[in-house]
This record gives sequence, structure tokens and C-alpha cells, in this order.
Amino acid sequence: MKRIVTIQDVSCVGKCSLTVALPIISAMGVETAIIPTAVLSTHTMFQGFTFRDLTSDINPIMEHWKKEGFTFDAIYTGYLGSFEQIDLMHSLFEQFGKRSLKIVDPCMADNGKLYPGFTPQFAKKMAGLCADADIIVPNLTEASFLLDIPYVGSGYDEAYIIDLLKKLAALGAREVVLKGIEFATDQKTLIGVKGKIGIASYNSETGKISWYFHRKMRQSFHGTGDIFASVMTGALMRGLSLEKSYSLAGEFVVESIKKTLAHVDHNNYGVDFESAFPMLIRRLSREALVSKYE
Repeated sequence: MKRIVTIQDVSCVGKCSLTVALPIISAMGVETAIIPTAVLSTHTMFQGFTFRDLTSDINPIMEHWKKEGFTFDAIYTGYLGSFEQIDLMHSLFEQFGKRSLKIVDPCMADNGKLYPGFTPQFAKKMAGLCADADIIVPNLTEASFLLDIPYVGSGYDEAYIIDLLKKLAALGAREVVLKGIEFATDQKTLIGVKGKIGIASYNSETGKISWYFHRKMRQSFHGTGDIFASVMTGALMRGLSLEKSYSLAGEFVVESIKKTLAHVDHNNYGVDFESAFPMLIRRLSREALVSKYE
């Protein structure tokens, strides 16, 4: 069984970060170790949440792991709350990542804005962590802050996205997965059409660019980016290609939103990913079988 470690916060109520990464990756048949960076009573959509910083625990955890000789097939970082935590991730990569796939989801911004508490200086620091990664998974807003360029939320074309992918790869990662792409009109060489949202990836070693588009749901929910990155990580550990992994991740997010909207009394602070597990396991098993014989 493959083993990964994911480093994120714990929100006791609200489906995001470790409360989605741990159950999803474990359900995909991958042993999942964790380093919690903080404990919150709820995620930050709520007012008045409690917060306990666990930064001081991270080094002792790593030291104990070194003594035990633990190794990991992948290291996956999510929401990091401070400059010091980013520095600690550099150290984690150095100590445990020499033979591990390093995946960075630079959770810090969306819809053209940084999350509360983050600054352009933090984004620059995050770009340094992306330089140490094998795969980075930003959305369009995060891409603009990583590159320190103006955010373009609409009206862009295929050439703009390709240029963005290459600039992100120039930070240092081998592969880039860019989320939240929407084209206003049909593109000659893409499946992307109005009413759909998608993903583009770029491999800096081969120059390969891939695209995947799916239906855009009518409502957005907190935590779906964390779900996406978690499914992608689990699928990679199960032997799927990057393209198949992020396609499955996108489809699982859509299925989770559909399951949520089917509840008349659904809340808006997380999706019903639990009810979508049968689809995930079924698709994962089928894709893993196909990949085995390709």
C-alpha cells in the first residue's frame, strides 16, 4: 500500500483541508499520514471561530518520524497559514521528499482576491515552495499572485492559458495543473465551451499540454478545491496518469455537488462527498485496471 503525508489545518466543522483529505485519500486505498498545522472550531466561512496554531509541533513530529525511519510515496501540502509553516515545508521536502512525489496546492486565494490574512509577500513565499514541488495545483487567482501579475478572470483565450502554464512551470515545478478555466466562446482546438469549466496541465519536461472540461455547476461550495487536490493525489498513488487523475478529481467534485444539491435542506459550508464515494471507487477501480494494461 502506498503511503502519503498531507499537511493542512483541521476545521472541526466544515468540509475542507484535512477533514476531506484524510477520508478521501484513505478511501482510495492509500495510507494517509497527517501533520495538522492548526485546529479551528469551524472553517473560516463562519464568524468567531476558535484557532489554535500548531506550528511549534511540526518539527518535533518530523524528528520523531526520522527516528522511526518513516518514508512516504508522496507529500501533499494544502493550506499553510504562515511564513514559518512554508519554511517548515521546505525542511519536510528536504528530509522526507528525496524519493517522494511532492504536490503543492497553494491554497491562498480565489475570485481575484487573497484569503484574509494573506499578503503579496506571502504569495511570493509560496512561489518559493512551488519551486520545490513536482506538481503544483493553483487556480487562476493563485496563479496570478504566484507570478505577481494582474488577475484576468474572463475574456482570455487558449494562448493566454498556455503562457500562464509555462510561466508557472518556470517557477520550478515539473508539472502544473491549472484549475478554474472558462472560455466565453468555442475554441478551435479545445473542448472548452461556454457553460463548462476546466483544467489545463503542462509538463515542462515533455512540453505536453492537456485539457479537460466538465459541466459548471450552478452553485459553488467551500472546500471543493481541497477535494479536487485530494482525489488527484490519491489517483496518482493508485497508478493513474496525471491527466486521468485530475479528470477523475473534476468529475468527483461535480458528483459531490450534485449529491449536495439533491438535499432540499443542504447547507453551503461543504459538499456531500460521502455520498459520491461509490462513483469514485467504481471509476478508480476501472481506470486503475485500464492503466495497468496500457
